[in-house]
Amino acid sequence: MTAPQPTPVNTLPLSLIVKGDNPRRYFDRKKHDDLVASIRLRGILQPILLRPAPGREDVFAIVAGERRYRAALEAYGADAEVPVIVREMTDQQALDAAIAENDDRDDPSETEQADAAVRYLAACQNDRAEAARRLGWSRSKLDRRLALAELSETVKLALDERRIKVGHAELLAAIPADKQDKALETILASGLDVSKTRDLLMRVTQNLAAACFDKTECTTCPFNSASQRTLFETHVDDGHCTNPGCFELKTQTAEAIRFEEQERAEKAARAAAPPAADEDDGDGEADDGLDDSESETEVSSVDRAETPGRTEPRPLAPQTPLPSTAGGSSAHKSTVTVKSIAGRTSDLREATWRTAVARALAANVAHAHTAILVAAMSGTLPQIKAETLKARAGLLVGASFPDISYGDKITEIRALSEPQAANVLSAVGAAYAKDVLTFGHVADLARAFDVDLRDVWQVDKAFLERYTKDELKFIAQESGLVAHVGEKGFAKLLSAKKADLIAGMLNRPGFDWAGRLPSSMTLDGQYRPPPVKAAPPAAAPIKQLAA
Repeated sequence: MTAPQPTPVNTLPLSLIVKGDNPRRYFDRKKHDDLVASIRLRGILQPILLRPAPGREDVFAIVAGERRYRAALEAYGADAEVPVIVREMTDQQALDAAIAENDDRDDPSETEQADAAVRYLAACQNDRAEAARRLGWSRSKLDRRLALAELSETVKLALDERRIKVGHAELLAAIPADKQDKALETILASGLDVSKTRDLLMRVTQNLAAACFDKTECTTCPFNSASQRTLFETHVDDGHCTNPGCFELKTQTAEAIRFEEQERAEKAARAAAPPAADEDDGDGEADDGLDDSESETEVSSVDRAETPGRTEPRPLAPQTPLPSTAGGSSAHKSTVTVKSIAGRTSDLREATWRTAVARALAANVAHAHTAILVAAMSGTLPQIKAETLKARAGLLVGASFPDISYGDKITEIRALSEPQAANVLSAVGAAYAKDVLTFGHVADLARAFDVDLRDVWQVDKAFLERYTKDELKFIAQESGLVAHVGEKGFAKLLSAKKADLIAGMLNRPGFDWAGRLPSSMTLDGQYRPPPVKAAPPAAAPIKQLAA
């Protein structure tokens, strides 16, 4: 690359010179006063580097020398002429020259370097390696400066003016921008040093180990203290969330889902509780609670095709009717099939799947975005209850959001950071799964995003209490429990009271219900066995371990 040729020095009145796009943002007052005194005594010894101002005639923008320009204005006034060098330069060339000038002369502040890093990264199409190379920095220095670029303007100014130290700024960079100014006020008012500031932030962070929500997204979140540890020397302990608003929102969402799930399950259990006659008196007799006509006609919503305009049943698992095991004429007992037991759990199945899909969308922004777009284009997005998100807007956006004007709401939403916007999308997607009227839409989302109910649900006492003895045997057969204990062993269990039968099913040694999904809880009426677990890697030979 050919070095630029010397350019003749000319003079221009200060009135024809305008400020350029200088990375420097802070000018020390004492150094400025010293430079004014020097210029009054000796004049400007080094010309100011200019280029023609883009889009303006006969006006020149400063590339390097803004401190000299400011001091000359104060020393001589706008009509004075000063020595200049005018050079045709592209925006990138001007930026390179300005940064080199600042680095070579008065040391730029960390915030000025942060702003320059942002501009270089944009010029390099977000290629950090190329940006670091052009700046002549290490990759770690670039990453640290980009992290400091997230500081609020008030905190940046405090660092420029050296009212706080770099350690303070590194700690403040780990919390949301809307909380930084308040924390800065506390630091300055109380005169907190870096160590005490760290202790203060530790008290307001949240321990991720105690979180009740899915922490998958937290591993790459910039507000995870582990991310800060890789950047800064000063940071809070690992395993903490420094964004209390996001942590509280995720916690409330998880608790709300759990509460709603429990409430629906309890309501469904009360509604479907078998009559007292269903409990036997110890002689093994039990009433199914369903007659033949009920078993043939009671089909749950998931057994029917969810394509608009179609009502034919979906293909179900092969149904082998299970005759009644209780005494008496079989003509008066129902035949147990997948269809017949599905009617016992239609409400629970729907509530559980809605919860599972809501969790999946809350944990995956891309999936939530897809669900929102499909809902909007299909005209079902308005089915989200107005209060569902409105009540959480204070946590999703800001405490004052519900009370500000609509115009201010637009401004607040536009100012959301990427993590905050992701939280909002996730919350909207989860709300849609909970509120959309047609359960078929929820089922389609579950299939599209491979939601597995086995990850979040397990057979328990409340589930089994919905069923008669014959139906419990059906569940035991498809789940493999009958094969595990043997026909005779299970027949002995079946002869006991229903409460004892359920206890025996749940507490059978060597049999684990985890991951087993009865056909009555699936979307297609097919039993789901536990997922196949990958075999653990073979132990390395002792010689390899020693090596």
